[in-house]
Amino acid sequence: MLPVIGNVVLWKSADQGRCQYVVYWQAWKEINTLEGVGAMTTELPNNRVPNRQALSDPAYQAFLVLRTVFTVAPILFGLDKFANLLTDWPGYLAPWINDIVPGSGQDAMYVVGVIEIVAGIAVALIPRYGALLVAAWLAGIILNLLTIPDFYDVALRDFGLLVAALALWRLATKYAPARHGS
Repeated sequence: MLPVIGNVVLWKSADQGRCQYVVYWQAWKEINTLEGVGAMTTELPNNRVPNRQALSDPAYQAFLVLRTVFTVAPILFGLDKFANLLTDWPGYLAPWINDIVPGSGQDAMYVVGVIEIVAGIAVALIPRYGALLVAAWLAGIILNLLTIPDFYDVALRDFGLLVAALALWRLATKYAPARHGS
């Protein structure tokens, strides 16, 4: 394939031994068709259906992994706030927050569970904004945990998750852009 700069094809003249610029519209049109652009970039077409090239892009793979994790994990953890199978969730609620919210610590965990489920669904449907919701929620969890002695390690882990949620937000600006007109 000849190298192309804009609509100009570079070619080497056999008789002169040097590069010359030649306007070659047909080659430019063939190279810059939708198929040519899809083969040369990792951007997804507007119909949001990933092609084989996009699926092999490491950044797109990272987007898919983060989107999946930040969809499934909040929903599962949110559901567990109602069952307390993984842990005793009210034990992670700072006493000062427990004093502010009406009802018991478990009642507060029910509200937390609903918010986490909504955040997971938001990441699934609109990852660009759902990721920001998860990041903000994790910031609140970190603030809560930093006010409880002996929970600093969990706060540090949640800080890593917050950074990953922000990475998902940045990747979503490319791979799941905002829909205009909807």
